[in-house]
Formats: sequence, C-alpha cells, structure tokens
Amino acid sequence: MSGGGCSIVWFRRDLRVEDNPALAAGVRAGAVVAVFIWAPEEEGHYYPGRVSRWWLKQSLAHLDSSLRSLGTSLITKRSTDSVSSLLEVVKSTGANQLLFNHLYDPLSLVRDHRAKEVLTAQGTVVRSFNADLLYEPWEVHDDQGHSFTTFATFWDRCLSMPYDPEAPLLPPNRIISGDVSRCYSDTLVFEDESEKGSNALLARAWSPGWSNADKALTTFINGPLIEYSKNRRKADSATTSFLSPHLHFGEVSVRKVFHLVRIKQVLWANEGNKAGEESVNLFLKSIGLREYSRYMSFNHPYSHERPLLGHLKFFPWVVDEGYFKAWRQGRTGYPLVDAGMRELWATGWLHDRIRVVVSSFFVKVLQLPWRWGMKYFWDTLLDADLESDALGWQYISGTLPDGREVDRIDNPQFEGYKFDPNGEYVRRWLPELARLPTEWIHHPWNAPESVLEAAGIELGSNYPLPIVEIDAAKARLEEALSEMWQQEAGSRAAIENGTEEGLGDSSESAPIDFPQDIQMEVDHEPLRNNPTTIRRYEDQMVPSMTSLVRVDEEEPSLDLRNSAEDSRAEVPTDINVNQEPRREVLNQGVMRTVRNNNPLPLFNITIGLHNAEDSTAESSSTSRRERDGGLVPVWSPSTSSYSEQAVGEENGIGTSSSYSQRHPQSHQLMNWWQLSQTGHKKGENKPENK
Repeated sequence: MSGGGCSIVWFRRDLRVEDNPALAAGVRAGAVVAVFIWAPEEEGHYYPGRVSRWWLKQSLAHLDSSLRSLGTSLITKRSTDSVSSLLEVVKSTGANQLLFNHLYDPLSLVRDHRAKEVLTAQGTVVRSFNADLLYEPWEVHDDQGHSFTTFATFWDRCLSMPYDPEAPLLPPNRIISGDVSRCYSDTLVFEDESEKGSNALLARAWSPGWSNADKALTTFINGPLIEYSKNRRKADSATTSFLSPHLHFGEVSVRKVFHLVRIKQVLWANEGNKAGEESVNLFLKSIGLREYSRYMSFNHPYSHERPLLGHLKFFPWVVDEGYFKAWRQGRTGYPLVDAGMRELWATGWLHDRIRVVVSSFFVKVLQLPWRWGMKYFWDTLLDADLESDALGWQYISGTLPDGREVDRIDNPQFEGYKFDPNGEYVRRWLPELARLPTEWIHHPWNAPESVLEAAGIELGSNYPLPIVEIDAAKARLEEALSEMWQQEAGSRAAIENGTEEGLGDSSESAPIDFPQDIQMEVDHEPLRNNPTTIRRYEDQMVPSMTSLVRVDEEEPSLDLRNSAEDSRAEVPTDINVNQEPRREVLNQGVMRTVRNNNPLPLFNITIGLHNAEDSTAESSSTSRRERDGGLVPVWSPSTSSYSEQAVGEENGIGTSSSYSQRHPQSHQLMNWWQLSQTGHKKGENKPENK
C-alpha cells in the first residue's frame, strides 16, 4: 500500500467492495472516506420508485456492514446538490482526491462532468473508472471510428475486441479509514409509513446486498444456466438469473458475471455440451443488451425521451387515461397481459418475455405513448434502469433500426399459449380465472357460457371483457401509420422549402385535461395527439402520468436542482367491484367497458481474480485508451454516421425489415443536437438527408 493521502470514494450504483476500481484505487492511495449522497431531486421525473428505494435502503445497509468489517464505514448525506455535498465532505475530511466509477445516463454524465470541473478548480484530484461495463462506449466502434447502429454489429465487435475485459478485482483485506470526526452522516429516509407494509413482503423474495448478489450468481451458474435456452420461453419459470436488480445497483460487476459464465462455456465446450453452450450464448446476449443500452445512452443522451427514428415522431399516439389505468391495474381483458401487470405491482418484477408482451400491448394495441409505459416501469420495477428501459421501449415501439416492425401486433392469446401453455402463470396472478380450463385460459371471451358458469366467471363482472379487439386494433394501427407517413412527408417537404422550423412530436402536443375518474364508454373514439406541434429539439420533457404536457414552453436547463417534481404514477386501489358491468361487442370490435375498480451448492470461482491491493487499476494493455482514472468524454454531437446514415437490413435485435424496405428514408437515426443547433430555419444549413 502506497501513498498517505485521503481519498473520497463516491458510491452510486456500485454498491460493492468486490471488483470496485474506485475503492481499490483509494485503498492503494492511503486512507479512504466512503460516501453515498442521496439526492433524488436531481433525477427530476425519474425519482426512484417505491420498490427501487426499498432495495437501495437494504443494499446500503449491507455495504456499510461490509465496510465496517474492513475498518471504515459509509458516510451518508441527504442533499439536493451532489457536487456541493462532495465539496463539503472534502473540506471536512481534508481529502486530496475524489474517486468514483462511471455512469452513462444523461443526468449522471452532466453531474459527473460538473463534479470534475468544480473539484478540480478547488485543487482536488478527481479520477473516475469503469466498473459498470465490459468496454467503455468510446472503445467500441467500427473500422472508421463510427459508433454502431445495431445491436448485432455492436455485440459482434465486443466479442472480437483485441483485448478481453479486465478480470474482476478481489475485495480489499482491510481499509484505512480517513478522519471523519467532522463529517457526520445524515439519516436517509427511503420509505414512508404507508409503504412499509408492502415493502415487508419484498424481503421474503429478495436479498439485496453485494454478498447476496454473489450467492445469486453462484446459484444461477450452478443450476438454471445450463437450461437457460431451453426454458427461456417459460413465463412461469425460475430459470432466469434474477441478477438484474443486483446489476443495476452494482452489487455484482458485469465483468465478474462475464468471466464466470465464459468459464462455464469453456467447460461445456470441452464436454461437448451443446445445450449448455447455447444457453451461455443466449445469456451473454442479455449481458450484451445491457452493454448496448449504456452505449446508446452515451451516444444518444435523449434516447429516454425521444424516438431515435424520425418517423415515429409523427405517430398519432392515443391519449387515453382510461386505457392507461386499465393496463396498470391488469384489467384489459387479456389474461397474459393482466397477469403480468398484477405481478409487476405485487412484486416489482417481470420475466423479460412478459415485459415484452405487456409493453407491446401498451404500444401497439392500446397505442399509448411509449414514454408513459417506460415511466411506469421506472416507478414499479425493482430493477428499474433508465438505459435498459429506454432501449426496451424504443425497440418495442419500432424506433430502433433493428427494432420490431412498426406495423407488427402480437396477439396476447397466441403469446399466452406460447409462453404459458398450461395457464399456470395466469392462474397464479388471476385467481378469478383459476378454474377455467386450459383450452380457454388465454381467451375466456370465446368460452361457452356453461364453461364460464362452471368456472365461476362472469365476463364484465369479476373479469373484464377485452378492452380492444385485436382486429380493431390492427385496423386502427394501419390508419395511424398512414397518418404518420403523411405527416412525415408533409414535414419533410416543409423543411426542404424552409417553411417549418423542425419536426413535430406527436407525444408533445397541446395540454389535455383528463377526468380523474373515467368510466369507459361504448363507441368512444380515443383522442389522438396533434402531431403538428413544433417543439425545439433541445427540450427534454417526460409526461406526467396525470397530465400529458406542461402548458407553457420552458427553456431547457442543465441545473439539475430545478427538477424536483415527483410525477410518479399511482395505481388506484379503489376498484368498485359492486358497480354493474356491461358486456357489449361492437361492430368495430372495440369493447371498452372497464370498471374502476433450495439453494444449490455454491460454485465459488476465483480464477483470474486480481487482488485489489496488489495490482494497479490501470490496464497493462497498451491498446486501452483512458481505461481507468481518465476523464469521461462528455456527450456531444456524434461524429459517427450513426445519426446520419440510412440503415439497411441488418440482423440486429429484430429480424424483419418490412418498413425499412418500404420507407428507407425514415430508418435514419436523428441527430437531436444537430437539429437543435440548426433549428431548421429558413436560410440556415439543414442536415443532409442521405
């Protein structure tokens, strides 16, 4: 151990002592002051949800216990400005350097850059490290130095990089604590009294904390991993890794997961175990998607709020709070969708297949704005992750070059028999359908009256009729897409003629006042947004769940302290089960009657682990660029062709390119920075359409 100074180690989403480069660097330098700053107001609309805050509370307690066993403790600060709190901690402890690990969401990038500027100006050394990814976003590019446009090409490059991801570090043997006699901890409040009852149930199913994450990883590698491919389509299956909450909070490093899984891959390859190899490849692809979400967020920081493909900006989204409420409550009349939404509310968790089903239903059948769904996932998921959620919802909405086709609608009935063939998942979460035969479990509206009566089901009473018929939804989607293409063509013509400042965004129209209590009416035509509203591209806005947009235009601001509004959605619990239902099937097919209503043996592998005290954090590979301790490039207008080149048919996340073939000019990623700078005003240079 060298040095003699004091280092502030700033914990964020890296709540572990193992394979933590910032902590390892602090231990090597001398004394350490470990700090966590709780400043949720900085997150603006993305204030952490109830279950996410519960997890964070448990994880911090676990981390503090681990640090105390090593010789120090975790200082906690409640703040509205993380950078100001860091300055106070530096002054009160006499620390001479700040160490932290990189984050890649836009708010964190701005905050981290500001922290480096402010503390460096005060004479404090600031160093940052990669602890969240296999490779930094700026390390992965094509031969021309351009960022990749599809997941397949990105992940292929990651797997063929000239150097492997660094091996994970072992936890330090001990930590010398800095002087914290004048640095007091604040008591952090993560839950109120009304939330404690619901949160108590979470502890029965989940064990937050870095050492528990290590156990979960070991259990998965020793058990479900080998059949991961075989069971990936089972919604009611325990074959998933359940690692995503641990990964989000940084309780386990992705490098450790990658290296241990690759060890299994080598073992199974030597044994000729093809099923095991296929499972490893599929699981590593899920790790790759997580990497890609950070890659996208870094290169396109508006991706959590704006579609990446221009044509979706003109889609006339349905603005209907009744639809949204029915979806949240699991009262859509489609059993697989409803089971998923009720599981989400009860547990904060959803199998990835069910996430695709409920989000696809939200966007394609109900045609609600995708950002509403993403925001609700953020509020309710244990593993709510801005980068991953943005990628998932953009993929489902068809706003990625390799995303799902924009005109694709998945039938929940068919999806039900695909992912829940015996109806076990539906019966678990929809007890009112528990006695329904499997033949009808995913489409009870087609069941004979005698079958429904024997099962104790009265459609429209104790279980709703379908909120929208699939055939009607398909017709409505075709109409909406036709309108979208017309609006896009008109806007392009206006821009070329210099008569329009920029593209409108159908998800940001004039404000609409929703009634607080909606009884869905028959023959009700949902209101669509007006896609012609002009907005500036630098505006960043996430709609509240109870009001679509703000009344007045607001100037964009990078002052994170001004974004304190909590716009979290609430799932109403006052469902009136005594209200007389109605059962009606319309000629148009729209039915919208909704009532308000044994751990396995541990597989401990330490092969290839470096000791945090004996090895340097810097890579020995000369091909690394700013791997550790370097400055994080602040996102800026992309120099790649990512935002400008037309993307052809590539085997990315999706497999079909029907719309890219019919409308190639639209499958072109938007460069929001460039658009905001040019403004598309008459007489100014406009981005060239290629």
